[in-house]
Amino acid sequence: PPPFTGVWMGDRKVCAIGVHCGHHITSHGLALNCCPDLSWFQHIVPCGLAGMGVTSLSQELGHPVPVEQVLVPFLQAFQEVFHCTLLCSDELG
Repeated sequence: PPPFTGVWMGDRKVCAIGVHCGHHITSHGLALNCCPDLSWFQHIVPCGLAGMGVTSLSQELGHPVPVEQVLVPFLQAFQEVFHCTLLCSDELG
């Protein structure tokens, strides 16, 4: 829910998005919860958001969703949305 970043399913975060700037370097990334052990999130305040939950694709869909199943469709969608071409590190030589 606004103004929180990431991808939410109701009041549960399924994907975290982050940007860090420091020492003239910008880092960014995302974490899509496919099939993690969600019990570990009971020991922390995820993303510093007290009272909000964490979920995964596996939990929401009711069956295991391994990263390998999500990776290719995710990368294809990323390229479409951001009008770019992604390269694997193997392709960079």
